[in-house]
Amino acid sequence: MEHLSSLELSQSIVSKQLSVMEAVDFYHKNYIEKDGSINAFSSYDYDYASRRAREVQKEIDAGESPSPLAGVPIGIKDNISMKGFPLGCSSKMLDGYTPVFNATVIDKIEKAGLIVMGKLNMDEFAMGSSSETGSSGPVKNPWDLSRVAGGSSGGSAAAVAAREIPLALGSDTGGSIRQPCAFCGISGIKPSYGRVSRYGLVAYASSLDQIGPMGRTIGDCSALLEIISGQDGMDEACTIREPYRYSMSPGEGLRGLRIGIPENYFEQGIDEEVKEKIISAGELYKDLGADLSYFSMPLTELMIPSYYIIASAEASSNLSRFDGLTYGYQYEGAGDLQELYQATRNTGFGLEVKRRIMLGSFVLSSGYYDAYYKKADQVRQALGESYKKIFEDFDVILSPVTPTTAYTLGSSMMDPLKMYMGDIFTVSVNLAGLPAVSLPCGFDSRRLPVGLQLIGNYLSEETLIRTAAVFQSHTDFHKALPGAGHES
Repeated sequence: MEHLSSLELSQSIVSKQLSVMEAVDFYHKNYIEKDGSINAFSSYDYDYASRRAREVQKEIDAGESPSPLAGVPIGIKDNISMKGFPLGCSSKMLDGYTPVFNATVIDKIEKAGLIVMGKLNMDEFAMGSSSETGSSGPVKNPWDLSRVAGGSSGGSAAAVAAREIPLALGSDTGGSIRQPCAFCGISGIKPSYGRVSRYGLVAYASSLDQIGPMGRTIGDCSALLEIISGQDGMDEACTIREPYRYSMSPGEGLRGLRIGIPENYFEQGIDEEVKEKIISAGELYKDLGADLSYFSMPLTELMIPSYYIIASAEASSNLSRFDGLTYGYQYEGAGDLQELYQATRNTGFGLEVKRRIMLGSFVLSSGYYDAYYKKADQVRQALGESYKKIFEDFDVILSPVTPTTAYTLGSSMMDPLKMYMGDIFTVSVNLAGLPAVSLPCGFDSRRLPVGLQLIGNYLSEETLIRTAAVFQSHTDFHKALPGAGHES
């Protein structure tokens, strides 16, 4: 069953070759065998999954098929609210908190007949690039347990890669779906801003956050994107009336598709093996009929500082609600209200979260707003205009997801600037609100996955996914299993 895509698994269930319960039990067995060493899940509920499996099976037996993913198990990143499941954001600050409402995406996947198995580990409040910063402990990469799974959706990526689940939902603020997908050798989609409702997502940086699908194949992710996308009155930024419509077919080739590669992304700081795999992927696209050319991406030196100024500023505002009074953790023994606030936040938040709150508070403070936040916002607007001009010449941008493959656990924790620079190829997409996909395109000499990023113009998911599907129809990298032999 682990060799079936999610779409194939659902087809097998609908055609009565498998039952929903058999699918749940298969992945439950994998969870029991593997998660003790990987630490991908933060909470797990087999009883709930079993009840839902029986409910969905009755619908299918009655001749109903709620969606092309009906009966497929799924995991949910632990910053997405689901009634009755703990919502921890991998933080002591939310110890013991269980929400009483569903995020919009949860209502949609349950209506579509997917089976939630549990919540997935992450960086604390989605702040990090390695899934090491949270109170739930680090997520380990299934390809090499001494290495990170990426972040902040590391639990989602690791669980899919290890075949503990076939599908997952993650969130992406500056690369947090795409980077762990690259490190773990799976596929993922960061949708256009506003394509998917953020209602029920614990906010990190509201103008950047976006929920998206993660799975073994781009076809699986595409089908899940259709389910979760569409307008939602609970999210004023989610205004796109028509949901994305997926197609199983990769099309008849790429004749005339204009693909651009940012040549300055290869100038420094990128591993040679990563560079080689990305260029090889570009050559494959050229052989398949695409028009391939190189260009210089503007403003690259300003992307990281602008992103972290804006994201930290919004985080400092969004996280002000965690005060020890409303929900979650509360410091005991405070003498007065001021001490309660200070002690709760000091002991409830981890180091990386406190670092970003302080940075955000600083850039928003009197005397520094114009010098930092205003300039970062100007860069953001200039970047958006640059992308508009680029997409006059190209339909798709092809780039690395990360400068390196997965690094060793603990290696970035004492050097946050090194961790931040790992986002150099992903943050501009969030700043401009654009869609992007990540898919595996090979392995380095240490047998670690390399990720390919495709970036498109606003609301161009159909073109991006078709382009990715063509690549996966001509390669087998997405079929590789951790621990099994594979070609580089």
